[in-house]
Amino acid sequence: MRVAILSPVAWRTPPRRYGPWELVASNLTEALVARGINVTLFATGDSVTKAKLAGCIDQPCAEDPSADVKVNECLHISNLMERAGEFDIIHNHYDFLPLSYSRLIKTPILTTIHGFSSPLIVPVYEKYNDDTWYVSISNANRHPGLDYIATVYNGINTAEFTFNKHPQDYFLFFGRIHQEKGTLEAIELARRCGKKLIIAGLIQDNDYFNLKILPLIDNDKVKYAGNCEPWQRDQLLGNAQALLHLILFDEPFGLSVAEAMCCGTPVIAFNRGAMPELIVHGKTGFLVDTVQEAEQAVKQLWQINRSDCREQCISLFSKERMADDYLKVYEQILNA
Repeated sequence: MRVAILSPVAWRTPPRRYGPWELVASNLTEALVARGINVTLFATGDSVTKAKLAGCIDQPCAEDPSADVKVNECLHISNLMERAGEFDIIHNHYDFLPLSYSRLIKTPILTTIHGFSSPLIVPVYEKYNDDTWYVSISNANRHPGLDYIATVYNGINTAEFTFNKHPQDYFLFFGRIHQEKGTLEAIELARRCGKKLIIAGLIQDNDYFNLKILPLIDNDKVKYAGNCEPWQRDQLLGNAQALLHLILFDEPFGLSVAEAMCCGTPVIAFNRGAMPELIVHGKTGFLVDTVQEAEQAVKQLWQINRSDCREQCISLFSKERMADDYLKVYEQILNA
């Protein structure tokens, strides 16, 4: 089987820091290669992989101020589509635009829908609904107007996360710093509980950070650790008593939730989006509806066996499990 993986070019694959879609594409690529699958990864030219690398964009768009994103996007996607006949299947992790090539090539295209950035993109998915195949990354993120061949949960490289049975005395917010991710709510919860909070992640909304978050950072009770590298992520997640994931939107998945559990760290999350599919309430964390309920959940953290958190993650959210599930999908498409 010859597989082409199309990764975004906003960040390197795998990303140096932030880049969730690139990270999933990387984890899948490496897991497939480990199974002996012939994989070509279409990504930035500085990407790191054991697969064959096909890159016509030298560096990530998000790290190149001079880049024209649309031009790079056009060159990158067409680079794969002009070679489509070399592959048995194309696995698209680049949102909706590659679908516009699907009727021009014979190679089947499978698209992992990592989320809907806007309702305005849905008509593209609807147009190609009968010509291609879609995978959702959670049951919660399925659009009623689309057909899906499967739900495949995102997989992480569990070897990159260290199990820690004895955490330190702090809570952690880890993710994009944006209102919808609940950074301010995490600060409020930590304050209510008299706990130190460490914030880590990419500042995606500068106004939100400068106006709402920065005034509360005192480097004592509230600290900002920056946009962390993988080794820092492992340490921060593993040493935390809990990950606070008080999201204000219906999140399609939540990689940091799986990563925290891989370290043994339970998650306190608002019960929205995919959270009920990731967290077993009372066993690997707590699903709550308000900050007040989250405060009560903090008092029950002692009940959580951190080993259960890691076992749940390895069972459902490892890159090996993801690769196995996608191989089943590939076979289903090729045998259709």
